[in-house]
Amino acid sequence: MARKAFASSADLDEKQETLEVLAEGVYALTAEGDPNVGAIEGEDFLVCFEARATPVTAREWLAKLREHTDKPVRYLVLSHYHAVRTLGASAFDADVIVAHENTRALIAERGKEDWESEFARMPRLARGAETVPGLTWPTLTFSDRLTIDLGGDRGNLVLQYCGRGHTEGDIVAWLPKQRILYAGDLVEAQAALYTGDAYHREWSTSTLDAVEAFGARQLVGGRGAVTRGEDGVAAAIGQTRHFLQVMLREVGAVHEAGGTLKEAFDRTHAALYDTYGHWPIFEHCLPFNVSRLWDELSGIERPRIWTPARDREVWDQLQD
Repeated sequence: MARKAFASSADLDEKQETLEVLAEGVYALTAEGDPNVGAIEGEDFLVCFEARATPVTAREWLAKLREHTDKPVRYLVLSHYHAVRTLGASAFDADVIVAHENTRALIAERGKEDWESEFARMPRLARGAETVPGLTWPTLTFSDRLTIDLGGDRGNLVLQYCGRGHTEGDIVAWLPKQRILYAGDLVEAQAALYTGDAYHREWSTSTLDAVEAFGARQLVGGRGAVTRGEDGVAAAIGQTRHFLQVMLREVGAVHEAGGTLKEAFDRTHAALYDTYGHWPIFEHCLPFNVSRLWDELSGIERPRIWTPARDREVWDQLQD
């Protein structure tokens, strides 16, 4: 049987992008399982959520946004530190780049290695890589909550830390007036999870509990379609929680029995495949997911740094 192409290296087809207006001055751009981005209009400024992987691809998103508004970008909000979310930041010319304090620390600790790793895993998202001027550094950080007054009668945008999850620095953006939540990669809607830098037990319990407590009526996940209605939002959060619970159950059973990482991967793949195997990036993510969870169950509290060499080593070990 032919070996699977490494990560998303063979996924070179362009995705159909859809810009949706969720409420007056509230936008989301989805792209068939590629990373989602968004924007919120203040009275005389914009808040953009996520930066994309390169300035080239970020400018393409901004061109679509400019068909609706010409307000300047005052705030660029980064949900977490991963390269495909941060390295396009220079295109926005934002006055302020906002992230959690843990995200800034992670960029300092492992941003360069993550850049190299992600661009090798997902070359299509890295189109225009030569235009990236360097690591993106937040200019404003916070620990728990930061509120942005949107001006006029637009209400507030609340940036909140819900706990460790997809990384140890994920934040969400909440519009209480419209009950719209940008959840970043803490929630995926019919797209597989990447958990290679995750805290599975907290994410699947207290962190998702905090996300659910907003009571959103619309939710923009990290990937996948916008979910609408309380039932749709609950389903997206529930799918994310279930994916994590299955991983914890299957990897945990093999780990407790003294099995091998490869056995844990095979068992987890079999348990998830029928429900999630057809969703974007499932095959790409699962080897890295299982490797991280195995470490976590082995007492390695913080995720080990991914590098191109380590990526290939784990991929080859688990795809034999």
